[in-house]
Amino acid sequence: MAPNPEDVAAGLTAVLPVLMRTVERRLALDYARPKPPDAQLALLRLVGEREGITVREAADALLMKANNVSALVSHLVGEGLLTRVPDENDRRVVHLHPTADAREQFASVDGLTADYLLAALDGLDPAQVAAIGEALPGLIALARRMHAG
Repeated sequence: MAPNPEDVAAGLTAVLPVLMRTVERRLALDYARPKPPDAQLALLRLVGEREGITVREAADALLMKANNVSALVSHLVGEGLLTRVPDENDRRVVHLHPTADAREQFASVDGLTADYLLAALDGLDPAQVAAIGEALPGLIALARRMHAG
């Protein structure tokens, strides 16, 4: 019998914050640099995924105002994590690119996170690991749908 959507929503509501808090606590202990605010992380991840994105495109994707994204960009440029490249046809537009330092930091954090998850998965029953793996496409679709609004 298929699970009730209300039960699935309640389960996700309970488990997702626990997973995120656990990863964040472990990273706070194992990663040398302080965690940037969530908005900065979201912008850095987006620029890493869509290199060359403009401030306007980033604002739309992050559901933020362009002036707020512009302020984040200025801060991250100052921190040496993003670069601005002026558009060849319209000098008012800039394209955003992660620096090598930003790429290295994300690779380190992603590697630690994967290690935490692998260690936790290793302690589960193989059927539980399989169930989680089979749920991934649905979770990815859910995340996309929620982001699209």
